Amino acid sequence: MDQIFHEFEDDVSHITLPEKFNFPFYYEPHELAVKAASELQDYLSKQPWFTKGSAQESGKMFGVLVVKRDDDSLGFLASFSGKLAGETTQPYFVPPVYELERVDQFFKLETDKLDALTAQLQELENDPASIELIRSFESTRSRHASRIEQEQLRIKRIKRERRKFLRSQEAVLNAQEFEQLTAQQRQLSLNNNFFLREYEEYLDQTIQPLEKSYSYLIARITDLKTRRRDGSNWLQDWLFDQYNFLNGSSEVKNVKALFKNRTPDMPPAGTGDCAAPKLLQYAYQHNFTPITMAEFWYGPSPASKIRKHGNYYPACRSKCEPVLEFMLHGLAVDDNPLLENPAVDKELEIIYEDQHMLAIVKPAEFLSVPGKTISDCVQSRMKAAYPDATGPMIVHRLDMSTSGIMLIAKTLEAYHHLQQQFIKRTITKRYTAVLVGVPKKDNGFIDLPMRVDLDNRPYQLVDHEYGKSARTKYKVIGQSDKQTLIHFFPITGRTHQLRVHAAHRDGLNAPIKGDDLYGTTSDRMYLHADRIVFVHPASNESIVLESPSGFGV
Repeated sequence: MDQIFHEFEDDVSHITLPEKFNFPFYYEPHELAVKAASELQDYLSKQPWFTKGSAQESGKMFGVLVVKRDDDSLGFLASFSGKLAGETTQPYFVPPVYELERVDQFFKLETDKLDALTAQLQELENDPASIELIRSFESTRSRHASRIEQEQLRIKRIKRERRKFLRSQEAVLNAQEFEQLTAQQRQLSLNNNFFLREYEEYLDQTIQPLEKSYSYLIARITDLKTRRRDGSNWLQDWLFDQYNFLNGSSEVKNVKALFKNRTPDMPPAGTGDCAAPKLLQYAYQHNFTPITMAEFWYGPSPASKIRKHGNYYPACRSKCEPVLEFMLHGLAVDDNPLLENPAVDKELEIIYEDQHMLAIVKPAEFLSVPGKTISDCVQSRMKAAYPDATGPMIVHRLDMSTSGIMLIAKTLEAYHHLQQQFIKRTITKRYTAVLVGVPKKDNGFIDLPMRVDLDNRPYQLVDHEYGKSARTKYKVIGQSDKQTLIHFFPITGRTHQLRVHAAHRDGLNAPIKGDDLYGTTSDRMYLHADRIVFVHPASNESIVLESPSGFGV
């Protein structure tokens, strides 16, 4: 089973072909793509890559592309992102985009050179003599710095005592005697400063032989690191020269040209090695007509990203967006649904209002503030409804897919007052959600630091090293066999915090129903901000507002 084009195992002639190719960054997989993915998953289940102790213990993103041959027969191609079991090629899957044999041979020669530099660097850094030299120099330098500091403190103390002594003698000595005493004390001060400089020079001389050996070692280490970095950058640039993509109009473009005039204007490492570009490239090269495509995660979830076994995911944007925009030219592709305004015909319900502020209930799929391409949002609606309001009005935000209570300020004073409550975390918020799955405990506390996924915005990552603190309390209030009704009490307010804490394997490991980023799509995302407690910006009274979610399990 080492062929690249795979015929469907079952008859698929009864399945209607899609009118257009699916938009790769937001889609529901077509029935044919689901069938192809199922057959690929069946193949994967019989391979050794995802067994404990294998070279591929973590999961992997795979892709399928349903294609039509010249004889109108349907089949599918399969691919994986990056490497599988340490290799860029595997039987059953399409090859990389570049000219495999020529590039692999040259790439191996150059990576062997980089590996040799790495080996030299590691040998030098791990050499006991190098370790002892660095330790000895740094400890000696620290000891000398401490001695100089102690001497400086001693001189300062003597100066304070000298000034005090002079003040005490000024009243009992005549002018000539006091002038002589002052000159004498000034000379003592100069002597101390001269001794300090002499002492510093002496310490510098004693450390010079050690410093010379240390500087030579550091220069060798720096040179190896610089040569390795420059070699790696050159090799990456050379490799990008080999990535020439085809599109549906038989045009060819190099990856560096595709990223020109973008930010950044150079492709990220790994561009072109994702599943989708490899699938389309192979199809174009062999005159297959692309019909529909889907990407899914297979295997255990990684430690930082949220990936569920068997779930479908859109193509990543940082690496694939410029590439796929070009490669899909010449194909009839679905319109980008992200450009459509989901707030059309939706209204904002007001549940509290006075001359200082108001509170509204935002519907799901409604922006809090303007997006890149959509201006209709809570902010624009409020500005239009209250043209005399001063200040920004929007005190806090909810994700577009999250519904619930939002506080709106009519005056700048009210805005600052409410904003400070959010900053100081004195406002109490409660969210109700439906989870797909059942948490292990009925209540608890989640502490998983988060940051944005720089390679795939707007996704968020769990990052214990660079992430910002993200903390959530929760309480289960209802359950069925497969779903959970839950209250969330966020302590911090990070982007997608509740969604990540629900879905991540180290959180509740049960994504919110309808979460199209971290779970699977549904009629909506079942997350609703249903209760808020705050201090009124004018009366200083405690206000409690509620908006029932209407969710059930």
